[in-house]
Amino acid sequence: MISYLEGKLKGIYDERVTLLVNGIGYDVLLPAYVMHEVRRTIKPESPLSLFISYNQTERQPKPILVGFKIELDKEFFELFISVEDIGPSAAIKALVKPVRDIAHWIEEKDIKSLKQLKGIGERKAEKIVATLRGKVAKYALIPEVYLPIETAEDFKKEVEQVLVTQLGHKAFEARKMIEEAMKRNPRIASSEELFEEVYRGQKK
Repeated sequence: MISYLEGKLKGIYDERVTLLVNGIGYDVLLPAYVMHEVRRTIKPESPLSLFISYNQTERQPKPILVGFKIELDKEFFELFISVEDIGPSAAIKALVKPVRDIAHWIEEKDIKSLKQLKGIGERKAEKIVATLRGKVAKYALIPEVYLPIETAEDFKKEVEQVLVTQLGHKAFEARKMIEEAMKRNPRIASSEELFEEVYRGQKK
């Protein structure tokens, strides 16, 4: 199974790129928001690395490689295609907005905004919320996770806000969860790491 590719950008097409890796060309499908970034920032023949979601099923025997610049985006995509009636091809077309926005809409039960996604009507939007709400809050933190500098107080406040406003915890509960997570792992250095540790503790 392929999970990561690093090579040279050989071609850009409507929904895919060809990535040359050690003399082998891989066709990789890109969601619209990823393709927009690649077209804007990377020239043909330039280096390109992508996290890959590898998809192959009985109904889809030909492997589909879907590429992302950020590993968290790949994780979100693989959750997104777990929703009934949303396979890899439909998900690629639907993801016309950044993952952070879609995750926020899901946690807020914002059906109207989810319907902006290509091919997503009212019924599918409701299925997405029913399946994924409570599972994708950390992806709404992606902009903060990838800031070059983030102080401990900044990311503690960010995670506390998500726990309270999006996941329904009381403020004092959220602070206690954060304190316990930091005690378990004092080396936490980002919002995403802290959020993961909080929920790792809740599962014990």
